[in-house]
Order: sequence, then structure tokens, then C-alpha cells
Amino acid sequence: YQRRVRGNGQDGRVGPSGNPGLPGSQGPAGMPGVSGSKGTKGETGDRGPQGYKGEYGPKGDLGEKGEPGVCPCDGNAAGEGGEDPTGDIGEAGKEGGQKGEQGSPGPIGPKGNPGLTGLPGMKGVPGTAGNQGIKGQKGDAGQNGKPGNDGKCGDCGNTADWPCSCDTHVIARHSQTDRVPSCPPHWVELYSGYSLVYFESQGYGLAQDLGGSGSCMEEFQVMPFLQCGSRNVCQHGQRTDKSFWLTTNGQDDIKAMAPLKTEDDILPYISRCVVCSGVQYTMARHSYSNDIPDCPQNFERLWAGYSYLMVSGGGGVGGGQDLGGI
Repeated sequence: YQRRVRGNGQDGRVGPSGNPGLPGSQGPAGMPGVSGSKGTKGETGDRGPQGYKGEYGPKGDLGEKGEPGVCPCDGNAAGEGGEDPTGDIGEAGKEGGQKGEQGSPGPIGPKGNPGLTGLPGMKGVPGTAGNQGIKGQKGDAGQNGKPGNDGKCGDCGNTADWPCSCDTHVIARHSQTDRVPSCPPHWVELYSGYSLVYFESQGYGLAQDLGGSGSCMEEFQVMPFLQCGSRNVCQHGQRTDKSFWLTTNGQDDIKAMAPLKTEDDILPYISRCVVCSGVQYTMARHSYSNDIPDCPQNFERLWAGYSYLMVSGGGGVGGGQDLGGI
């Protein structure tokens, strides 16, 4: 068999067919041969030893496409001692060229959609205490407070020098005018009213002590009492029932004597009074003259007036006053 081998050199002459020689050492890899027509499958030959690794040659220029070659074979498999037309796998090529430069930044993309609401943040650390504020301006004066409670009874002191009783005393004072009188110093007003002197009914009379609280009625009534019998029946203003009151001074006598039909007509003629409470002992002193008497030693004056003895009603009834009382 003959085979044309294409190498790097010039084509040699075809020699005569010789006897099969011994396997020679593998020569350098040849250039890929022209693809021949597919022959019949021949017997597998012995694998030759691997050749030494050759150096990389320079990359050649791409040659022109050649004409289809003539197959010198008769279609039979390669002869003994021949080489397979397929060459060995070549080594990996060298690394490519250098890495190019980084390109320019691209255009700004469109605005993205709003993100999801974030989770609540952690509680912050308490801040430090602030500086003390500036002192404010003085406010307006407040309203007056309510009167305080009455104080406790004071000590009586030396009774040899000043007659005193730490018990509470109640007195009535009458103005004999249509105005309510005031209480003496260090005395407290309990209530005010109208000055009552005397009751009379069926020939019986009852006088009121003008120095006591019973002579100062909080409301005025022409007949402020009832007659009640043993049969559990009470009557008001029957028969000879009468009431006597202190009157005011300075009124016209003619008008005072005229009939008064309503309480509104009567009230301007009724004296006003006040009931007072205190801790001082009281008494009255009469001069039997037109002069105002002096107070006893260690006493002081509350007020001055006129001595009033008694009142009389119809028939032989009447009532007197305590000349030692006020």
C-alpha cells in the first residue's frame, strides 16, 4: 500500500512498496490530511508510544480552499504499519487578548416603586432633664377666704378682778326701730327677728323677758299661738286672744292709732331685735334718774337705755320684767 504524507516540507517521490517494517518511533504530528472517502473498517492496529510534546508554532494564515483531492486508496483499510488519518487532540490554545477597559456608566434608570412600610423603631433612650425654668410673674391676689370657725373659750383669768363665766350666755337686744340692731363687741349674732312682749288669752297673760331669746321671734304673726283643749281640738285667734309687741319710735301717732288690716301695714311699726351669744356675764343697772348710771367696777357698758318694768292686759292680768336682766 502507498500513502501520500503531507508534511511541512516539499512532497517527496513515491517509493516502491516495501515489506512491512517494524514500528518506528512516532514522528512529529503532521498537518491534518485531506479527508478521504470512507473506507471499510480495518483491523485495530497496535497503539504506538506517545510522542514528545512539541512547541507551539505560530498561527498560520488561513489558506485558500483547495480542490477536492484524489483518494489514492482503493477503498480498503489502512495497511499494516500505517497511521490513522485522524490526528491527536491538540493542546489548549493560548490565553486570549487583554481585558478591555471598563465601559461608561449607563443612563439613570426610572424611579422605582415605593418600598414597604418599615417596622416601628426601638424606643429611644430617655433624654436628660431640662434646665430649670424662669420664675414666673406674681399672680393676682386670690379671693378672700371664708370666715374661720369660732375660737375656743378663753381662760377666765383671775375672777377676783373681773367677774366672768366661761359658760355661753345668750342675750336679746331690741332696737325699737325697723332696723336690726348689732351685737355688742365680742358677741356673735345667732339670728334676728321681731320684739315680742306679752301674750293674753281668756284672762291669762304671759310676759317675755326682753333680755332673753324668747322675746325675739324670727317671724312676725299677729297671733303666734293656738288654744288646744282636752278634746284634742285646737283653735286659733279665738275670743280675747291678744299679742303685744314693742313698737318703733318716731311714727305718726294718728297713723299708729288707725286700724291696721294687713301684716304689711303692721310691720313698719314692729321693733326689730337680734339674739347674740357670748361668754361674758351681763347685768342691768338703773339710776332712778334721767342720768345714765356708771357700770360697777370691772364691768364695761354694752349699751344704755330706759328702765322697763311691766306690761298689763285686759282686767287684772299683766307681766313684769327682771330688772337685773338686760
